[in-house]
Amino acid sequence: MTIEANFDSLVGPTHSYAGLSPGNLAAAGSRGQVSHPRQAALQGLAKMRLVRGLGVAQYLLPPQERPHMPTLRRLGFTGSDADVIAAVAKTSPHLLAQAASSSSMWAANAATVAPSVDTRDGRVHIAVANLATLFHRSIEAEGTFNTLARIFSNSAHFVVHRNLPSHVSFGDEGAANHMRLARSHGEPGVHVFVYGKSADGPNAATPVPVRQSREASEAVARLFHLQKGRAMFIRQNPAAISAGTFHNDVVGTSNENVLMFHEAAYDPGEIAQLLDVCESEVGPAFCPIRIHQNDLTLDEAISTYLFNGQIVTLPNGKMAIVAPAECEENPRAKAVLERVREVGDNPITEVRYVDMRQSMKNGGGPACVRLRVCLTAEERAAVHPECEFNERLDEKLTSWVIRHYREKLSPEDLADPHLLVESRTALDELTAILGLGAMYEFQQESG
Repeated sequence: MTIEANFDSLVGPTHSYAGLSPGNLAAAGSRGQVSHPRQAALQGLAKMRLVRGLGVAQYLLPPQERPHMPTLRRLGFTGSDADVIAAVAKTSPHLLAQAASSSSMWAANAATVAPSVDTRDGRVHIAVANLATLFHRSIEAEGTFNTLARIFSNSAHFVVHRNLPSHVSFGDEGAANHMRLARSHGEPGVHVFVYGKSADGPNAATPVPVRQSREASEAVARLFHLQKGRAMFIRQNPAAISAGTFHNDVVGTSNENVLMFHEAAYDPGEIAQLLDVCESEVGPAFCPIRIHQNDLTLDEAISTYLFNGQIVTLPNGKMAIVAPAECEENPRAKAVLERVREVGDNPITEVRYVDMRQSMKNGGGPACVRLRVCLTAEERAAVHPECEFNERLDEKLTSWVIRHYREKLSPEDLADPHLLVESRTALDELTAILGLGAMYEFQQESG
């Protein structure tokens, strides 16, 4: 039996609000505010606990090292770590904010995944995203590869591909711009790659960077060695990008045979083809849920992150949506979710609300923090076992967060050299808890 496993990335100790992502309205609105790293990490653990409690397989991805000192040294800053941090804080504070960003918490951008049932070699393929559009996110690719290569190290079952060339022409933002439709996780499916720009055009002008390119999506599809006819490409609606849908998962999502999307999500001329392809692949079980502007405006979809809720399959075969608490507090968003739950022509029977306000203030909801990987029983047995989120690991991580994470963090605190020491101490202990060995650069440098 093939199941969905959710790999959630834990928020790092330097979680802060620097407003580094143009087009991300929540991040821009929170810029300069005091963050709460401990609360952010505990909220992430609570979400993992909720998903596991629904009977869905849950795993953990560790945070990356931040501030990322190798990046700052490659930019010409020298001396001790404390000297480097002091110099960057004095002359280039924007670089310090970028090097300290905990944006790797959004695992949906870490990679794109194809299950073994769809690939010609019968292995799970994982393509690390380059995140080339924004500097602070491009730092993540090497660390992401190293992490995933350790967790999915069994080459008989897994292929972890390095990121595409780091150029905006091949801008790749991972699973946040990818959906897979199938009758079930264990049956062949069609991969829907959503892009915002292409070399061939036409590309509409937008006031914010367009992150995902068609060329990147096509390259990832080639890396996956998908069976013939298993990939299609659809363009985002430029108006939606301009409004703040920097990734598809802000306005569209899927799970097995269910496709839920806002009517303004895609190029209006391509929606019919999307539905036709999915219906042809999935058959009569295909369940499209189109949310209309009259029921939920595009602005409301973006502010509540309704489409960034996780749709998960329950052990009884029904589905649940894990939605941000902001949806429960918005009457129109809640009404939409309740209608979806109550209508009998789709398998969604539950809606669970989760408080992820620390992540939401930076523009990431429940689905942003997880990478979905569909696994057979044999493949699941080959995953690094210590990363499975169970009651024992939950207790260890909760204690670890409380001991190591600061309660509050202001933008000025990023210049504190003790923050780096605290972060490294925490990560050193975490790798021991997870049995991952010396995976961070500072661990390898220290012998």
